[in-house]
Amino acid sequence: MALKCSIRSIGDVTMLDISGRLTLGEELAFGSGSGLVLSEKVRELTKKGQKKIVLNLTEVNYVDSSGIGQLVGALTTARKQEANIKLLAPPSRVLDLLRMNRLDKLFDIRESEAAAIQSFS
Repeated sequence: MALKCSIRSIGDVTMLDISGRLTLGEELAFGSGSGLVLSEKVRELTKKGQKKIVLNLTEVNYVDSSGIGQLVGALTTARKQEANIKLLAPPSRVLDLLRMNRLDKLFDIRESEAAAIQSFS
């Protein structure tokens, strides 16, 4: 299953609902031929003034090291743009991979949408 993403706003928080496989070569489905990867989309959002971003990983069914690299790249991009990213409910496989690489300390990980949104306050 290819990586898909839908974007929605809840107040001043931008939610990226991601589903599928976050791997090398997968592009986010932001429209046909968009060719966007996660960090590029984050850069685009922050340039539009959206500084509070939640990556909803609930429906991500597979992540490899390249996918972890995309998450780190998105976080780095956001920080350079003075924005903030939270991860929402990564599946246990994804969370285990983050922990194994000690990236769970780098990311702000929340278990519920309400907690993720509230954490920006």
